Amino acid sequence: MEENDYFNHHKILSWAEEDRPREKLLLKGKAALSDAELIAILIGSGTVSLSAVDVAKGIMNSVGNNINDLARQTVKDLMKNKGIGEAKAITIVAALELGRRRKDAGAERKRKIKGPEDIYDEMKPYLMDLRHEEFWILLLNQANIVMKAMRISSGGVSGTIADARMIFKEAIENLASSVILVHNHPSGQLVASQADKQLTEQIVASGKMLGIPILDHVIFSDNGYFSFMDAGLI
Repeated sequence: MEENDYFNHHKILSWAEEDRPREKLLLKGKAALSDAELIAILIGSGTVSLSAVDVAKGIMNSVGNNINDLARQTVKDLMKNKGIGEAKAITIVAALELGRRRKDAGAERKRKIKGPEDIYDEMKPYLMDLRHEEFWILLLNQANIVMKAMRISSGGVSGTIADARMIFKEAIENLASSVILVHNHPSGQLVASQADKQLTEQIVASGKMLGIPILDHVIFSDNGYFSFMDAGLI
């Protein structure tokens, strides 16, 4: 151990535990911190009996130490953890939302859609971690490059409604050459329901009449996807 590292090590040991993540970040960089230590920095303080790190570890334990599951937590969910009030819960939710928006900004670059996997990757910033269903469309140009991703509707836990008129209104106004349909299943179930199939058939038929083909309908979950095109349903 070099001399500077020796003194830094003993200096860290002299700090209060709730202050160590901040100093560790300054000395060793953000990548050196665990998820719990990063959360401890966000919440700032613990309780009379628990340090900020202890509280943060409790939060991570409550979601199986899975940062993706943490991103699905609401303010009320987080407040169930000891030492977390509304203000701290809001801080955590806001930080995770910033992470989501960073992904969203990265998705703004124009990407060519070659198959369902590309559709799934394109929609991750919008649909990952949602607890309710949403119906989206991807508007493509003649080269199958995404022009725009648009949310058509937002529903409850078990369903949402898509209006074909709204879909093709947006397609026509944006001069799209083709459209891809996407909706999520928060349950993780990757099976097309009869209602999903009927809706898809109706929209595909409308697209043929208007000369705007529906290339695919993808059911999105956090763990994978179902493609109507792959299944021979389009």
